[in-house]
Parts: sequence; C-alpha cells; structure tokens
Amino acid sequence: MAKKTVLVIDESDLFREYLRSRIAEHGIEVEAAINGLDGVVKMRTAMPDLVIIDYHLTRKTCKEVLEEKNRNPNTANIPVILTAQKIDKNRLLELVSYNIKKVFMKPIKMDSLYATLSELLGTRFRIDETPCIIEAHVNDNIVFIEIAKGLNREKIDLLRFKIAELLELYSIRNPRVLVMITDMELSFVDGPNLELLLSTVMESSRARTRHIKILTNETFVREFVAGRAEFADIEVLSNLQYAIDGLVADYDREGDAPESKAEIISERILAAQGQASGGESIEMRFDAEGRKKFSLESIREAGRGLSIAVVDDDFVIQELVKTTFAAINAEVSPYSNGREFMIAARAKAFDLVFLDILMPEMDGFQVMQRLHAEDIDLPVIILSAVSQRDAVVRAFQAGVKSYLIKPLKPDQILKKTLEILKANF
Repeated sequence: MAKKTVLVIDESDLFREYLRSRIAEHGIEVEAAINGLDGVVKMRTAMPDLVIIDYHLTRKTCKEVLEEKNRNPNTANIPVILTAQKIDKNRLLELVSYNIKKVFMKPIKMDSLYATLSELLGTRFRIDETPCIIEAHVNDNIVFIEIAKGLNREKIDLLRFKIAELLELYSIRNPRVLVMITDMELSFVDGPNLELLLSTVMESSRARTRHIKILTNETFVREFVAGRAEFADIEVLSNLQYAIDGLVADYDREGDAPESKAEIISERILAAQGQASGGESIEMRFDAEGRKKFSLESIREAGRGLSIAVVDDDFVIQELVKTTFAAINAEVSPYSNGREFMIAARAKAFDLVFLDILMPEMDGFQVMQRLHAEDIDLPVIILSAVSQRDAVVRAFQAGVKSYLIKPLKPDQILKKTLEILKANF
C-alpha cells in the first residue's frame, strides 16, 4: 500500500521542519514548498493526499495556488488545511470553495491540528497529553524558559524550534538561559523527560552549560543534575535574584552585559506569574517565524495591515511608536488616556495595544479591567516606567502579553511585537 503524502506550503523554515519531522514519524511522506510557486510545482509532481497551506505566501498568493489546484482535475479534490496569522473574514469566504476542510489561526494549538490530520488522513497521531505549560521569551539577551504543571515530550520538542527562532530574532550569539521549573512534583520516573528537556535546551541554545541556570524548589531536579556529568556545570538555584545575578555576572565578565537588571527581573516576574495562573493542558504556542534573520523587508511584510493602538499621555512615546511602525507599513492610532481608547476599541478592531499604566481619567489597569468586562480580546504590551514587582504582577493578572520598561528603543518595540504577533505554534 502506497504511503500517504502531505504537502506543506509555508515560508517559515521552522514550521515546515517541525511538521516534516512530526508527521513523518507516523509513516507519512512530507513534501515541503517554500513559497506559492514552489507549492504549485510540488502539488503537480507529488499528488499529495492533503495540502497544508499558509495564507501569507510570495511568488504566488494562496488564492492563486488554490485556483491552479482546482483547475487541475487530478488535484481539485485534494483536501486543504489553511493556516494564517491574520485573515479578513471576506477573504476567508473567497477561499471556502477550494475544498478547505479546516482553518487554523496561528499560533496553532497542535493537538487540534493533529486531530484534524487524523480525521483527514485516517492515521492516528500519537500525542503526549501530559498537562504542561511551556513558554519561552528573550529579555536583554537572556532566554527565559518557564515550565509548569508537568513535562510533556511534545512540547519539549516544540521548544527546540522556539529557542532557535528566538536566537535568530534577537541575533544572540552567546546565549544565557534561565530554566524555571514550577508547579510540579518530579521523581525518578520523570528522569527521561527531564534529560530530554535539558539536552534540548543545551543543543538548541548552543549555550555553555555554565551559562544555563535552573530555578526550582524541586529536590529531584537538583539531585538529577548533580548526578549527571554532562549537566555538572548547570547551576540549580531556588532564588530568582541569585539566578539573575549569576547570569548578569556572566555577561559582566565577558563584556556583554544586559542594559537593565531591573527590566530582566520585571519581565521574569511577569512570565512566572503567568504560568502559575494555569491554562489548557495541550496548548502549544511558540513563535516560529523562521531561521532567517528578520530583514527590513520581512519586518515590513509582517507589519502590513496591522492596526495598532498606543495609549499614553506622553506625546513623545506616541510619536516614538508611530514612527517605529510607520517604517513597516502598520497603522498606529494614538490615544492620550484610557477613556479615549475604550471609545475607539468598541468600534474598531486592533491587532495590538501598547498601554501606559499611569494616565489621567482612566489608567492602564482600569483599561484592562474594561477590556475584560466588555469581552474585548486584545494582546496588550505595557509600556511603563513603573518596574516594581507588584505593578508587573498586577498587569499580568489583567492579561498583558509583555511588559516593557521605559525608556524604549524602536528595535525593542518591533522585536517584541513580532515575538507576540508572528507566532506559528
């Protein structure tokens, strides 16, 4: 019996690589196309049983690829899974007639994707269902990895791609890594998964073991690391301040120090509190824009069509954000207080909000409360000079995506925006 074939048409190297490795594990051949034109050629030659296509393609648009697919009687009936970062409802309706069976908005919940693959291909996809939350982000060239609830091999595999993307996005040559393991009880039965985690972090980050620190209260983790020669130089700590101090000291000794220890601590507190708040057991969300560095052209493409609000009573900050995003063709709407913004948010759909905390009439916390009360779901990045722990934690509890400390730099704003909005997983 001939093997089934899946064609993946996506311009993200990481997304193609991940799907190729994961689907192939189940005895299914995977063809990968790097753009729309390549997708048309490979569809004719491979005659796949299923096409996974991203909406955002070059050389030929997604619609053009699907039109050519439908014109060919040999490919017209091939089912399609469509993925997209963002797509207008009217444009989506234009594509419905092209045998699209499912649409996934990025970041993709991988368990749902595997369920659809099982249904369309008639092949059962095995997936580790261990409750687990894994998040990774960068702040001042330090990679923070938060792991809570449990160790899920599926998510650890995704972490490999996430780390690679972050290193490329932030052009980090000598990474420092802080792995935070919280909200779980581990024992010897978890040893293989813990080994997989640490090996994945080491291999994908290419960090020296002495530049990797683990923050945890788990006795088993400390004993496991101490008992393995390959992990001997990894320091296990139970105090956040000591862990941060150690990583910053490493930079100081090698002449590449982060600019703000307070900013690092604020960002880390934010992420740590976030993971403690819970979440779905099979939610795999990792940015995977690609291994290529973000050129000005790719950044402009990412910003095209974005609608961004900046809510800040500081005219200088408004102008900074407007100027930053004007360079990548994104629309920025400035508001001087929360009340003005809430009036606009009820009538207009924004993709992202930059929000100050201290403002007249309605402050940032009140804005986040109103957004929640009115069921307006928007990713929020706080821009603030307030870096105290209580303010950062309170901001996260209100649902912010990140917390940037003033003064700000344009590249910092752009990279954090891409990290949040340009997510494949």
